[in-house]
Parts: sequence; structure tokens; C-alpha cells
Amino acid sequence: MNIIKNEKKIKRNGLIGQWISIAALIILGTGMYLTFSKPEFFTYSLLALVTGFTFTQIGMYMGNRWGRSPRPDEQLDAGLKGLTSEFSIYHYTTPASHLLVGPAGIWVLLPYRQSGKVAYIKSRWKLMGGGFLQSYMSIFGQEGIGRPEFEMASEISAVEKLLKKKLNQTDLPAIQGALIFTNDKIEIESNGAPETAMQINKLKGFIRQKAKEKTLSSFKIIEITEALK
Repeated sequence: MNIIKNEKKIKRNGLIGQWISIAALIILGTGMYLTFSKPEFFTYSLLALVTGFTFTQIGMYMGNRWGRSPRPDEQLDAGLKGLTSEFSIYHYTTPASHLLVGPAGIWVLLPYRQSGKVAYIKSRWKLMGGGFLQSYMSIFGQEGIGRPEFEMASEISAVEKLLKKKLNQTDLPAIQGALIFTNDKIEIESNGAPETAMQINKLKGFIRQKAKEKTLSSFKIIEITEALK
């Protein structure tokens, strides 16, 4: 499998995440100092604490994606290791953060590292269960799952637009999407979901099975990969 990734972007955003985390500690420290040493500056201490907490969340978000190893791109590379050279995966070099192209077709992959239980209920994905610990983690470390259906639709649309422009074609193969959960401690209920969802340890087998259908010919794969350079 060919791996194409924007190393400069990964390094830059990783550094930004580190500096934001450092700034968060400084701001929180200032807020605590004002709280106990300068009670007359209560408004400023409260503002510092709120700002510091916000920066902490941003720093965690950046760190999870760009700084902490294994990063999402590294986890996807490991999960797909062993695929033939007809496959190419693109990290942060196309309108989709993670794009796989090969005999199995064109796939937008959205990785998530959340634990617990995720289910598709009433036309949206939800992270469920876990009681107090889950609630605690959602505030102090684990991100919510957000709206994958919107993110997926947006990335697929952007990739379609790029390929139509580059190839000057309107009859492109359908671009598909999958939610990939990288945490072993995840339970997935995807009944009725328009998106495919699975644990990362099932991804390679799934792609190999799809490749047997030969969704993309060798000529089409070369044409698309050339367009993505």
C-alpha cells in the first residue's frame, strides 16, 4: 500500500497543540493564583480559569489528532498494512483527511478513538452509556462524537468536486465512507445507519472483501491517483 501524507501539516499542528496546552497551564495557574491571593480580582480569576479550561480542551483536541502517537493516520496505516500496491491512502493531502483509493473503490475514512458504546439512533450517531465515568471523560479528556454524518457528507462532496474538476468527468465512481473506531473498548450499534462503521481491526478484511468486487479498474485507479498528486 502506498502512503501519502502531509508531514509538514502534521508537524505544524502538533507544535500548535503543544503551545496551546502550555498556554492553558499558564492561564490556569494565573487564575488559581488570583483566586487565592487576590480575591478582589475575582472576575479576572474567573475569566482566566474559563479561558484556561477552553485552551485545555483545544490542546487535547489538537494533541489527539496531531501530537499523540499513535495518531489517527498512524492507526489507519497499521490497520491497513498488508494491502497490495494498488491501494493508496492519503492523509491530509486531499479535501478528506483520510482517503483510501484502490480496487475496493474510493473511501473516505473517519477515525474515532472514543470508548464506550456508540449507536445510530433517530438519524444521528450518539456516544452512550458509561455513567459517571463517561460523563467525566466527556468533560476532561474524551471528545464527543459530534455529527459524523455531516462531516462524512462534507468530505465526500469535496472529494467529488475535486475529482470532477481534475478529471473533467461527471460519471465518477461512487465515493463511499466509513467510520473507523480505533479503541478496542468500543461497542457499535449501526443498524439503519447510512455510513459503514467498524472497529479498526476489521477494516483490512472489509476492504479486501470489497476489492474482490473490483469496483475500480487498474486504469481508473491510476487515473484517480494521478489526479490526486
